[in-house]
Amino acid sequence: MTIAPYRGRRAATIENANLRLTVLEEGGHIAEIFDKASGVNPLWTPPWPTIEPSHFGRADAGAYGRGSDARLLAGIMGHNLCLDIFGPPSDEEEIAGLTAHGEGSVVRYELTVLGERLTARARLPIAGLDFERMIVLGERAVHVRETVTNQSGGERPIGWTQHVTLGPPFLEPGTTMFRVSATRSKVFESTFGADDYLKPGAEFEWPMAPALTGGAADLRVFADAKQSSAYTAHLMDPASPIAYFTAFSPTFRLAFGYAWRRADFPWMGIWEENHSRVHPPWNGRTMTRAMEFGVSPMPETREAMVRRGSLFGVPTFRRIASGSSIAVEYYVLLQPAEVIPDSLAWPG
Repeated sequence: MTIAPYRGRRAATIENANLRLTVLEEGGHIAEIFDKASGVNPLWTPPWPTIEPSHFGRADAGAYGRGSDARLLAGIMGHNLCLDIFGPPSDEEEIAGLTAHGEGSVVRYELTVLGERLTARARLPIAGLDFERMIVLGERAVHVRETVTNQSGGERPIGWTQHVTLGPPFLEPGTTMFRVSATRSKVFESTFGADDYLKPGAEFEWPMAPALTGGAADLRVFADAKQSSAYTAHLMDPASPIAYFTAFSPTFRLAFGYAWRRADFPWMGIWEENHSRVHPPWNGRTMTRAMEFGVSPMPETREAMVRRGSLFGVPTFRRIASGSSIAVEYYVLLQPAEVIPDSLAWPG
């Protein structure tokens, strides 16, 4: 198989008459799910030039920030994997080389393509985990199966989140619409950004989030503001075995969504960064909304994740025993639509 360049990065691609899907070799990010009819990739491409995480060094720190997320931000694109933490590392983990959201977003993957199937495999050396993602492309749907195997000598508490980040031109202020199989929800408990507009720590029922200025913000539509920042955590509907989110662009008449088994990933975080962060590499130029489904509701250290234990009576992390494996699967759909679908069915 030939590794070909994608926006200056080493990558592998699978495609059919309708869709093209590209995975980056370093970081394993699903960089694009491209709709050929409309010419649109709903996933986010950063406004800054990205580099391979293995090339990140001291000279790059100023360009990509100086926190534990700098190496991640140097190579981030589209849908990235948060494993085996969701949030920042502890001081000790950072000294050991762990970056924000864990090794899953920065290690090199072995990519294999066979027809319309792409397999990505990686070893996470600090965590002692092996990871495999198998992607199969259908006419308008993408089937993904992931397996995590604990090769370390002990049981491990893990975070595991699919950080699906949407961006322009698909994402438009006051225009792009969302539907989520969410129920009980909570705003991030402290300040998340310079332009937060939701009440910290407020609990609510999807989709009406308590606003700082009073009233409520409808999270079913991307905020229509010059600058905004927010993070909210959402429990997927316990009454349904399948969880989902759908996003709809009225401009392109295009619906984009993910469906997964709620037992695998009971939580979704919605992160909004709309020209709010002014430090590098953001520089006030970024507009994103991430639909982050996983085993944890909040981005926080492993210690905080374990200490939290549960939210709304539902666990906030998973444990993986030494020598054992956990497998999950989910679907991605990208298709023309005149209106936003009210739900997203499990294909087949």
